[in-house]
Amino acid sequence: MLNLETENLNNSFKGTSSHKRSLFYDKIAKGIIYSGGIATIISVVAILVFVFWEAIPLWFSAEGKIDKKINLQEKLENRTPIIIGLDEYKQILYAISDSATIDFIDITNNSLIKSNKIDLIKGNKILSASKSLTKNNIALGTNKGEVIVLQIDFKVDYLKDDTRQIIPQFNIKSIVQVDSLERPITKVVYRQFNEDEFTIVALTSDNHLLQYSYEKSKSLSEGDEKIYYNDLTHLLSGKITALELDNFCEKLMVGTENGWLYYISAKDKNNPQLIQKINPTLTGKSSITTLGFIIGDQSLVVGDADGNITSWMRVLDSTTDYGWKLVNPHRFDSHKSSITSFCASSRNKSFITGDKEGKIFLKHLTSEQSLLELSGKATPVADISYSPKGDGAVILYSDGTIIIFDIENPHPEITVKTLFGKVWYEGYANPEYVWQSTGGTDDFEPKFSLIPLVIGTLKGTLYALIFAIPLALFGALYTSQFSHPRIKNFVKPTVEIMAALPSVVIGFLAGLWLAPLLERILPAVLLMFFIVPIMILAGLYVWKKLPLKTKLKPGYELMLILPLILFGFQISQWLAPSFENLFLGGDYRLWLMDTFNEQYDQRNSIVVGFAMGFAVIPIIFTICEDALSSVPMSLSSASLALGATRWQTATRIVLPSASPGIFSAIMIGFGRAVGETMIVLMATGNTPILSFSPFNGMRTLSANIAVEIPEAPYQGTLYRVLFLAATLLFILTFIVNTVAEIVRQRLRKKYADL
Repeated sequence: MLNLETENLNNSFKGTSSHKRSLFYDKIAKGIIYSGGIATIISVVAILVFVFWEAIPLWFSAEGKIDKKINLQEKLENRTPIIIGLDEYKQILYAISDSATIDFIDITNNSLIKSNKIDLIKGNKILSASKSLTKNNIALGTNKGEVIVLQIDFKVDYLKDDTRQIIPQFNIKSIVQVDSLERPITKVVYRQFNEDEFTIVALTSDNHLLQYSYEKSKSLSEGDEKIYYNDLTHLLSGKITALELDNFCEKLMVGTENGWLYYISAKDKNNPQLIQKINPTLTGKSSITTLGFIIGDQSLVVGDADGNITSWMRVLDSTTDYGWKLVNPHRFDSHKSSITSFCASSRNKSFITGDKEGKIFLKHLTSEQSLLELSGKATPVADISYSPKGDGAVILYSDGTIIIFDIENPHPEITVKTLFGKVWYEGYANPEYVWQSTGGTDDFEPKFSLIPLVIGTLKGTLYALIFAIPLALFGALYTSQFSHPRIKNFVKPTVEIMAALPSVVIGFLAGLWLAPLLERILPAVLLMFFIVPIMILAGLYVWKKLPLKTKLKPGYELMLILPLILFGFQISQWLAPSFENLFLGGDYRLWLMDTFNEQYDQRNSIVVGFAMGFAVIPIIFTICEDALSSVPMSLSSASLALGATRWQTATRIVLPSASPGIFSAIMIGFGRAVGETMIVLMATGNTPILSFSPFNGMRTLSANIAVEIPEAPYQGTLYRVLFLAATLLFILTFIVNTVAEIVRQRLRKKYADL
């Protein structure tokens, strides 16, 4: 008896010890699960914060501050500077004065490095000057009809201690007697197309416009050199107040005192022609005071005496004899006084304007926004020089004062309009939504419209769901409510295994196999959507009339339907040539172009619909099948007992009861389609065009990120716009999932009492 009690006590102690150990392990497991969940949430939030953080700098405004102030007239013995410039490191400043002296000044210590005097004929004086956007070519007009062309260069050396040494130098390229009558040159423009060709356009004091062009012939049958001289005064009327010539020496723009802008084609150097005469001023009477081409020589900025600033560019126009015309794509915020100076950036489409009251504004062509106001002094601006790297500017005032600004302007192209609105880009006939982040030249105008990518994302998702939802939903309905358990045990795992197929493999097959195949049999595929349902209905009707139908067990109807589908597709292929000849003119591609002006691209939205739908079907099917199978059998049994057919029970009882789960399945499929990358990348041609046509390709937000991010400079504009696209993709999916959850909860409450 005592031994029995002792044994029971020991067993009780062992049970208590085991229970405590189980509780201890449960606490550890619970702690690990909680920790893992919290870590997952923190990781997701950290990723989202990082994505947002990388996109935020796009909305930071430009910044500018005064770095140095120099009084040149005191430093240069009262010489009057007329033109200035700066090296790329913002260390050496050059100033050319009316006495034909070039002075180089070290900005870091405000010291004069050297002065060089240009040898002129006694009594000659510099009256006008202009510089090119690149190569530091400078033209100087004298009071005797001469034009001196020189080039400033900055040689960079590194000493043994890695100290950078900049050695300024210049060379006179040519001295041209443009006016044989030796009239004073009041305005001058020099442009060099290449080493063997340049053009000088000069305005004399009595309002004569002269063109001097030099060309070194490469033909052995002709002379080595050609010189073209033209007096263009007869093409114009009114006093000339501004000149500009593009770097190709083809487009000569002339502004007059009465507000007219003349576009002269200098392509034929023997016979320049007036192409167009327009009045670009807002009032129609204001004098044009400043003309300047933006980098790329496509857009011309026009400033007038009222402070208005507009841009003009050429577009194709079949109604004109020349085939081109000038249009006004952009208008900018006005100054309050006459525009006196203009300088374009050699890095992007930014430019700086200065006026008579000393106001200076940094603007951007594409975005049309005023990025920054640089506060200097209330004195007329005589000249502006934008630093080659775009990180500074030098302003010359009429009293000889020079102010050097530091500028930080990392993302001038970005505004809400350039990201989500129509923008009139260079070379386009109308404002468009365009994504084109890079180009083949440095003067490329970036186009960062996200609208084609958003539309492409929704378009690809739409076509994928149109293909996937009916197949997945009806397949799940048949598998859960009508099929034999053996068929269900085979079909469901097979479909779920489809979800494990890598999307890159699906994209590979879609791009290289499905797209060419679909192009060949598209009429047959279109007929299939009509013929296959007819075949199934006809087959079922015949099956009902057959006396041997009882030999097929209930739930094995799939064995009858599959041959009908295959036979229907075969009939579609047989009928496709006749259908194409009778209704599509023998070739559906030509019919699409002639009828709807739509070009059939081999990799298009239909291919994406099939391929991405194939990837989405397993997700929707599995969740829908689980939701349908989870409906209590008592509901189905009650419906059948009351005389309803299996189809009526499935559609009126089971389907509504499972609707919250079905809706969740569709939304999860939507999220899968929205975030798909490789299938879209490989099956659509990856073209970021804005088109709703199913016969064209597209580019989605996710595919665009995958394509562009390897080429995006770190923390550059493209880099941050891609993070903004990722943010937009997250917001899109978040909104859709939130709405889906709200709808699901309402559906759940609605059918909770069934």
